[in-house]
Amino acid sequence: MTSSLRDLKVYTTYPHSCSYLQDQEATTLFVDPRQPVDQKLYSKLSVLGFRRSGSHIYRPHCAQCNACIPARIPVQEFTPRRGQARIWQRNRDLRVACTETINDDEAFDLYHRYISLRHRDGDMYPPDREQYEAFLSSVWGCTCYFRFYDGGTLVAVAVVDTLEDGLSAIYTFFDPAATRRSLGVHAILWQVELARDMGLEHVYLGYWIQQCQKMSYKSDYRPLQIYQNSRWTTLI
Repeated sequence: MTSSLRDLKVYTTYPHSCSYLQDQEATTLFVDPRQPVDQKLYSKLSVLGFRRSGSHIYRPHCAQCNACIPARIPVQEFTPRRGQARIWQRNRDLRVACTETINDDEAFDLYHRYISLRHRDGDMYPPDREQYEAFLSSVWGCTCYFRFYDGGTLVAVAVVDTLEDGLSAIYTFFDPAATRRSLGVHAILWQVELARDMGLEHVYLGYWIQQCQKMSYKSDYRPLQIYQNSRWTTLI
């Protein structure tokens, strides 16, 4: 297995409708799916702004748009805002368990409720079991599914990959009825604390898109580092 970026083959998709910005076309750069991947190679690609969806590693590569900007939290420098601190305290009663798979009814039923009530306008609606497993599963041995329980009830799942320098927040879904808990925010704060405990430097949040409400929330976590012009800088 190679971990050299020089040996990688990458391809681009044909232009297709953008999932985030209305009336925009998108093009995606992705790593050859036949390329063997391990944690070391995956970590190097993450530093260059790549993400994964299932076993596919990709990065936006649009000719006329650069709105999708890779973002990560430097965990040692991060200080929660007042509202985030309140959310953290509010959820101290939750129990967290880690599992190696997500192919069970308990998790899928929660995902189904989440997508059906929160993302009916997205390309993951209607929820489909095969698509769900393909999207969130990984075969590289660095993924953990952190399950958050309120008593005996599953209320959130955070899909997290461990990289050499940090954690990658792949996706979080939660009980849409538990609005007071702000579980999406709590899951990110929890991953920041976990990265600190593990001695890691970053939590990778995926793409910050300022013009898209569903993706612009990432700037609520400060300091936030963004990847532009082939280097990471701190967002002011």
